[in-house]
Amino acid sequence: MTVAGAEKIHGRRREKRGRNFSADYFVTIPAMIDSFLVPERTVVTAKGDGRAVDVSSASNRVFLLTLHITNIVEQESLDVSIFGSADGAAWSPKPVVAFPQKFYAGQHPLLLDLTQHPDTKFVRAHWEVNRWGRGTEIPMFEFNVSMKEVPLVILKEASAEAKTLTG
Repeated sequence: MTVAGAEKIHGRRREKRGRNFSADYFVTIPAMIDSFLVPERTVVTAKGDGRAVDVSSASNRVFLLTLHITNIVEQESLDVSIFGSADGAAWSPKPVVAFPQKFYAGQHPLLLDLTQHPDTKFVRAHWEVNRWGRGTEIPMFEFNVSMKEVPLVILKEASAEAKTLTG
């Protein structure tokens, strides 16, 4: 393809002016959910809940969650669970998924699969903190939880690879 002059596109001749590209080259890509259940640099000293995130527009119901603990003191633990809701007001009595209990800083990935929860339109994080030992009894964590929709093509590739491995 040339920048100036005539070119042939899909059997048609058209003249290109400068760097204006034809709409034939644009593809509509569905918006993927990429959000935070707990915002970056959130500091907590007690149990609490993150904001509700609407997942009803997701083209796929599988998400990669990442718990990123950026600051922590010794002798304390953090438990983070994800709850679902059909309306954003009444939440499931049990979490749909939970991270294993954490004691150290770092990044911890976890898949959230809502395919078995078709009524879930909203999700939110809930955390519990605990502190023991010497010093202050007040726990302190700085962390966030990000959520990214997993593209269907990646899930299909992973499923195909898993089938060949278990074969």
